[in-house]
Amino acid sequence: MSASAVQAGSEHRIRYGDKIIHFDLRVQADREVQRLSIHVEPDGRVLVDTPPGVPHAAVLSAVRKRSRWISQHVDAARGRRTNLAPREYVSGESLLYLGRRYRLKVVVQQEAREGTSMRGSFVVVTVPDRSADGVRKALEAWYRLRAREVLAQRLAAVAEPLRWVRHLPATRLQFMTVQWGSCSPAGRITLNPWLVKAPRQCIDYVLLHELSHLLHHNHSSKFYRTLDRQMPNWRDVKTKLDDMAEDVFRV
Repeated sequence: MSASAVQAGSEHRIRYGDKIIHFDLRVQADREVQRLSIHVEPDGRVLVDTPPGVPHAAVLSAVRKRSRWISQHVDAARGRRTNLAPREYVSGESLLYLGRRYRLKVVVQQEAREGTSMRGSFVVVTVPDRSADGVRKALEAWYRLRAREVLAQRLAAVAEPLRWVRHLPATRLQFMTVQWGSCSPAGRITLNPWLVKAPRQCIDYVLLHELSHLLHHNHSSKFYRTLDRQMPNWRDVKTKLDDMAEDVFRV
């Protein structure tokens, strides 16, 4: 490792008490301020965004200064994962849809066509046999179908007042285990179908985040000012979404 600048693309670490904090560095050439930004992802990963050329010692110093905050958030993320039991895909299990809780009801009918529907407070899955894998696949197909409709509607609504969005970007759905969405350099937005489990306000935040990358394809101060203007309470909404991330991603 260079004595002058830390390298991206590899894992780094510092010691905090009897713990080791691991973090990944993302060097962003278009960051406008010489200031590091530290994020703890819903799965507990620690990411540090920095402009190029920042000395290794400066990166480590910044992470050490926030080591208590980082440790608390990493522990919280791990705790959320520990408290959730794996799904068994049996009747009675709790399911999320648009932020509300529903109960899974598995109906076994050998001659019936496989399908999933909502009936009151239940999500009813009809399958030919009581196979957990079959129920899981039916639920995934249903969530993808619902996501295609809901996310398209919300994308149009969120984009409508944004002056820099002259036409809706190309989008695709992709199941992911730790990401809500992403925006490619070419402007194509990828969204996680599991996002349809979250409340509409959380969905709107993710869509606004990705649409803002069409204007600022970075996490610069201008990017965050854009979020502030369009959704002043986005930080609270993000915290709400992160707090339910493990339940949303649980399959």
